[in-house]
Amino acid sequence: MTESVLLLEKSEGIATMTLNRPGAMNALSGALRTAIVDAFAELTRDEEVAVVILTGAGRAFCAGLDLKELAAGGGTGDAAATQIALTGADLITCMEGFDRPIIGAINGVCVTGGFEVALACDLLIASTDAKFADTHARVGVTPGWGLSQKLARAIGVYRAKELSLTGNYLSAEKAEAWGLVSRVVPPADLLSTCRQLARDILSCDPETMRGIKKLIDQGLSGTLAEGRALERRAAAAHAKKVTPQALAERRAAVQQRGRSQVQ
Repeated sequence: MTESVLLLEKSEGIATMTLNRPGAMNALSGALRTAIVDAFAELTRDEEVAVVILTGAGRAFCAGLDLKELAAGGGTGDAAATQIALTGADLITCMEGFDRPIIGAINGVCVTGGFEVALACDLLIASTDAKFADTHARVGVTPGWGLSQKLARAIGVYRAKELSLTGNYLSAEKAEAWGLVSRVVPPADLLSTCRQLARDILSCDPETMRGIKKLIDQGLSGTLAEGRALERRAAAAHAKKVTPQALAERRAAVQQRGRSQVQ
């Protein structure tokens, strides 16, 4: 029996999605891209899932597009399919449109298209084995999945240019120093750290949490003034639904959690 190119496990509101082509460094074949899109469609319909953890099997998170398959004609010889692959019209759109947080658990090599998949996540936790690189210029392909715009916003324009114009690797430790990843942990602690973060997210009010995620994402696509206006409108709309009783209950829960964390 052929093992699935994507593994999906659900437990206690957390879905763990594992790219499962370790022999190919989890390169994004057509089958794997389709499986990811289908998985996010399934998770969108599953209201019991509140957080997704995305990681890779073996020593790589993702090595990017399966260039061997593309060189052979995308597996189908269809030029349109190759164009979709290069622009990420299906894969990145489904991730960016997902309304719940995606935690990228970067377990190893994260390169080019794989780097762009990581940037489509909401937060990144890296193992000490993680390495990032943008090799678009070396391969001779213009990025089409958002990297040329997102990376500069994440780490600054000059650092982004250094990575994209050289194709050099960025270590996990420097990625943390540059603000690309939230933290770096030993490989054995990667998934447990991500699951704890997922549980922390689960402890928040789900509607408010999703609204804040949407606000941050939408605000980054415009100016600061536009983002502030967007925030004011969202806050006013949400305030109409908040009752004093619900607010008191949430406040008490926050206070109790704070006391437990400082003990």
